[in-house]
Amino acid sequence: MKQIERKGKRLTDLKPGESAIMKALDSKSKIRRRLFDLGFLCGTSIKCLTKSPLGDPIAYIVRGTVIALRKEDAFCVLIEENDKGQSFDIHKKLYRNEGKYEPK
Repeated sequence: MKQIERKGKRLTDLKPGESAIMKALDSKSKIRRRLFDLGFLCGTSIKCLTKSPLGDPIAYIVRGTVIALRKEDAFCVLIEENDKGQSFDIHKKLYRNEGKYEPK
């Protein structure tokens, strides 16, 4: 397997329960298109749900859907930390109010 140079924090760096915002995809292969189709877009909130006992695959919550990714695919996703998890609070409010977001 070709060694990929690290260019910042990767999705594989998240621990279960942590969340982040997607910055970019570092891939030129077919998985790039597949990740876009699954909702991995710049600015999207991603939360690490759980890791399998051997560490591969890893389950993430993306746009309200649980998606399991292999480590090599998750490594392609560059992220920035999301300390407050604000976007997940907005998703919860949307579900409670049947899709109508009402700010305070």
